[in-house]
Amino acid sequence: MKAIQVFPDNDHSIGWASLRSSRLLASTLQSDIEVDYLVVGAGLAGLAAARRLAENEPTARIALVDAERVGEGAHARNSGFAIDIPHNTSSMLLNLEQAQRHLRLARAALQYLERQVSAYGIACDWEKIGKFHAAVSDQGINGVLKPTQQLLQALGEPYEWLDQAALQKKVGFTHFKAAIYTPGTVLLNPRTLTQGLVDNLPNQVQVYENSPVMAISYSPKIKAQTPAGSIVAHKVLLAVNAFAEQFDVLKNRLVPVVAYASLTRPLTETEQNELEGLKTWGITPANAFVGVTMRRTPDQRLLIRQNMAYVPNLQSDGQHKADVAQQHQRLFAARFPMLPEVTIQHTWKGIMCMSANMAPGFGELKPNVFGAVCHNGVGLTRGTIAGLLAADLMTQRDNPLLDDMHALGLPTPLPPRPVLDAGVRARLRWEAWQHRLEK
Repeated sequence: MKAIQVFPDNDHSIGWASLRSSRLLASTLQSDIEVDYLVVGAGLAGLAAARRLAENEPTARIALVDAERVGEGAHARNSGFAIDIPHNTSSMLLNLEQAQRHLRLARAALQYLERQVSAYGIACDWEKIGKFHAAVSDQGINGVLKPTQQLLQALGEPYEWLDQAALQKKVGFTHFKAAIYTPGTVLLNPRTLTQGLVDNLPNQVQVYENSPVMAISYSPKIKAQTPAGSIVAHKVLLAVNAFAEQFDVLKNRLVPVVAYASLTRPLTETEQNELEGLKTWGITPANAFVGVTMRRTPDQRLLIRQNMAYVPNLQSDGQHKADVAQQHQRLFAARFPMLPEVTIQHTWKGIMCMSANMAPGFGELKPNVFGAVCHNGVGLTRGTIAGLLAADLMTQRDNPLLDDMHALGLPTPLPPRPVLDAGVRARLRWEAWQHRLEK
């Protein structure tokens, strides 16, 4: 069996959890079972796959396992942007067909999620209010916003260009020099979305949380060992994102990156009046590695996501999180001088998975072993659609979107460590210096 060496080390400081903490409890695996399908990882990809497997084969036995409590992983730690349009534009301008594929896949994911939210009354602050893609410098405008504008025009997508004054009227502060508004992005609470999705899974899906897979074998049959039980399955889907290499797939193809986010305390009524503009909004930066993602949430908190680091061992330093919290407070003070008494209340981290060519880790990676990982920072939509399509692939269902997903390719091979470590860290330093004006 392949022993799993590294497990998630998420703490419980995730700010979204404090907004709504109740959900149904799943059990921990305590016995040896056999199923038709095993899904490892109860994030957005795993949840979508488990539901679609049940829809495709109503009599199938399906197990969904997660190393943590469902809703504690990276899927619940993002900034809550479900983005509908291609989000990494530099390479897509060279290949309009690829951009159209991303658009179809993202829109299908959003439609699926909206159906679940509506059907089950999931209270996740679902708001289709769009987003502002903003730049601080002329470099960001010319290098990112203008190419994005060209791409949107080529795709025939609606957008609005806002100068600094127009953007200030929307968000209430002046840090950014220009932005492109697109209307299709949904802003939401990712933690309560996940809670609602897991609470309303079909009865045939057995959910086991706090049940990390300690070892797995793929031949002659698939068997996953957890601390107190085991699962034998005919087919397995790995929806573990950056941890996929631990399961002996996509070796030397994935780049794990940790990102940090903070939420303030709720604004008082007086403070809300001080911050003019829309009551809810979301901003994504021209450069995600250097810039600051920001939101004003429905319960009148302000979110800041900034500070990314390469974490090849899938672990991060607790002291670094404390330093980031102070950094976020300084960033907040610089952007919102009209709110001098507002403080950061929660800071948390989440591990994302990137690839050098921005391709997903999707498909049949070994006989009867499937992957839906590596969502390249757009996990709400790309993770969801990857899980849905992986289930269709596992059950041999026709879906035209499978052609789109396969056409994105697989992550390209990377140099071995420690050459890779040095290269990634050098690239991040170069990004930070080259785009330093976008902070």
